[in-house]
Amino acid sequence: MIPVRTTMIGCGGMARHHVRQMLQQQNITQITVVCEPSSQNYDALTEVFIEAELEPPLNEPDLQKLLANHPLDAAFIITPHVYHHDQTVACLEAGLDVLLEKPMVMNAAEAVSLIEHRDRTGQLLVVAFNGSLSPEIREAARLIREGELGKILSISATIWQNWGVATEGAWRQNPIVSGGGFLFDTGAHMLNTVVDLAGEIVEVAAWLDNKKRPVETMAAVIGRLASGGLVTLHGCGETIRSCDSDIRVFGAQAIIRTGAWGRFLEVQRDGETDFQCVEVPPSLGVWEQFLAVRDGSIENPSPPEVGLRMAKLYDAIRASAARNGEVVRI
Repeated sequence: MIPVRTTMIGCGGMARHHVRQMLQQQNITQITVVCEPSSQNYDALTEVFIEAELEPPLNEPDLQKLLANHPLDAAFIITPHVYHHDQTVACLEAGLDVLLEKPMVMNAAEAVSLIEHRDRTGQLLVVAFNGSLSPEIREAARLIREGELGKILSISATIWQNWGVATEGAWRQNPIVSGGGFLFDTGAHMLNTVVDLAGEIVEVAAWLDNKKRPVETMAAVIGRLASGGLVTLHGCGETIRSCDSDIRVFGAQAIIRTGAWGRFLEVQRDGETDFQCVEVPPSLGVWEQFLAVRDGSIENPSPPEVGLRMAKLYDAIRASAARNGEVVRI
């Protein structure tokens, strides 16, 4: 297989995490150039390549120059949220397939715009929601859709992280750049995975708390599914040093336990005394899944339409919280 010539747009901490996984797939991935205005971030990225005994890629901080002067097949965009829309449009228009970090965009209007650009250019656009791209969540969704849990009664989901302290003073707590707080950032994984599993959420009642920060770090949401089932969504971004999640789907015949990022999947069926692990194919992360979509091995489980539904859900949550928990229909 000819390696996919790739650019990384953004080289911060999360990008470096993904690069470490991508470097395990050198036979199908070639990071030829990156786009990073911060010399500090670029230097940190070069260390990742040096540790892997590889030559670091060039850095072209100007995206337009990069797209004009470097032959590329794909881009992985991992930048502050406010830049996602325009950078994705530039890459799609340049003929690149794009893997775009979550949350996809700042609002529903930008999501609609990206869908239009995707359709017009014919390029592939995948949103890097770890849950949607994980074998565990896809298998859990299949079990639910095929009726193995029976009627879905309710879903309980929680996600937590020491986000407030860890992102203090950074762009993630600047609402103009980030678009929201903990629930919009790390919590986006939970929101997206729950909808993957549960189906459409049609109304919500929500409460958000900034804890004296510029954006929300605490969230409690009650929702109702189109099917009539109930959902609770809880986010705590002020915990001890940690980052984890727990999602449980309660059906009439079985219970599923998993996480916002996938990572594990357990099922307890009627008559069983405990959860049983469900084995799924191993995964090297979102880039591996993006390449599988790109070569036609799997259908796109995380198209820009999931970014649109995420934007609509978060907007409804924020609208309800602004009215002290008043029910808002989506």
